[in-house]
Amino acid sequence: MAISFSLEGKGALVTGANTGIGQAIAVALAEAGAQVALAGRSEPAETLERIAATGRRAIDIRADFASIEPVKRVVAEAEAGLGQVDILVNNAGIIRREDLLAFSEEDWDAVLDTNLKTLFFLSQAAARGMAARGSGKIVNIASLLTFQGGIRVPSYAAAKSGVGGVTKAMANELAPLGVQVNAIAPGYIATNNTAALQADPARSRQILERIPAGRWGDPADIAGAAVFLASPAANYVTGHVLAVDGGWLAR
Repeated sequence: MAISFSLEGKGALVTGANTGIGQAIAVALAEAGAQVALAGRSEPAETLERIAATGRRAIDIRADFASIEPVKRVVAEAEAGLGQVDILVNNAGIIRREDLLAFSEEDWDAVLDTNLKTLFFLSQAAARGMAARGSGKIVNIASLLTFQGGIRVPSYAAAKSGVGGVTKAMANELAPLGVQVNAIAPGYIATNNTAALQADPARSRQILERIPAGRWGDPADIAGAAVFLASPAANYVTGHVLAVDGGWLAR
């Protein structure tokens, strides 16, 4: 049997795709053949332009994932625009930094709601159609903090640990229905979110010394993993958290 990474004829919904990792994933899915719905708070103008250059169609769905309020509407709009949602990539997320002893309930709830609660209920909404058709792929964006505790980001560590757990829980129930659920745990990727770390010579040096690959990751490094997990080549991969970290966790 030929191994296929093609996403020809598939409809993909990607959250938080206006920049960085989400943008790279959305464009890579289009390059692999998918039509893509982009869901987020701001207009993903550059992402739309880059997908158009691939010859694939993209639609813009405006939604704030700070709560589960837009979840059903987002899936309905994606299904209406694409025909169906075969692939869901849960990339949207936020982070709040503060010393543990001063960390607020507001910052705790904001991160858990966006990064874990909404991720689950959006997956649930998309999975209903996937299960009815007997096929589908859900790819969650986890983190190195799915495995580690981090510093000054307790709610983010809790949420991303939860992403690892809920990925496995969803995989257990959806695999018999033909739906694979996996996660990607990015390492230190050169994006806007890590700009301050990159600009700090001491911290950047410490990070690079820990990474066997000796470089910051590029969003395209994550995009390749997402295309694999969304493709037929990964039909027997489910419940897995794939670290794409240049070897950070192996150190």
